[in-house]
Amino acid sequence: MTDVAILGRFDDLGIWKQGDQRAPHKPLLVLYALGRWQAGQKEVGFRQVEPDLTLLLREFGPSRKSDHPEQPFWRLQRDGVWTVHAPADLALKTCDDIPRIGELRSHDVRAEFSPEVQTALSSDPGLAAVIAARILERHFPESLHPDILNAVGLTLETTVTKRKRDPAFRQRVLKAYEYRCAVCGFDVRLGSVSIALDAAHIRWHQAGGPETEDNGFALCVLHHQAFDLGAFTVREGVLLVSDQANGTSGFQEP
Repeated sequence: MTDVAILGRFDDLGIWKQGDQRAPHKPLLVLYALGRWQAGQKEVGFRQVEPDLTLLLREFGPSRKSDHPEQPFWRLQRDGVWTVHAPADLALKTCDDIPRIGELRSHDVRAEFSPEVQTALSSDPGLAAVIAARILERHFPESLHPDILNAVGLTLETTVTKRKRDPAFRQRVLKAYEYRCAVCGFDVRLGSVSIALDAAHIRWHQAGGPETEDNGFALCVLHHQAFDLGAFTVREGVLLVSDQANGTSGFQEP
């Protein structure tokens, strides 16, 4: 397969969606596996993936009552980029089509990129970075990219064309908020230039959020990252703090 065909498979990952919410499970597993690939590890066992992916889901995914790393580990096969090596008679979850998590653990089920993907990655050393960059651009806000890359041990040595952004969006949003953070009022300038102040998308740019003032608000870099991580959100002009957000210093519930 050509690199273009391989990239198409990763671009078309089947992602669970509900309204504006998108499950990050498969993208995070792909990034995790690419990090292992760059480190020279082609195959990963579920017993290794389970704790690592659970931590990634808790840090970079929406708050949930429980995490299910077994779901992407098994279902990524459907996207043509992943191969799972498992006995044929694994007991399935009740009313589901994937094995019980205990079965994946006890049989030491292992997985790796599909043969076509491995051939492409071996032939083009820069392809892993291209795939990773496209996954990040499609599924995560830009403020989280460095932290995700650090968490999965990935290095990007190439760049890809990103969805074009409106360069005037930031200026319009900051002007609407009088160049102040909408949460803490931070408005430091260096001369006439605002510093550490971003125009945040309420509905993420990666999820198709429009480049309009009603889909943005001004946030300092601290509150921008807190927002992208889900510490708080905005609904109909009201700031709502996650019940998972807590702290003793620098944290106040509105």
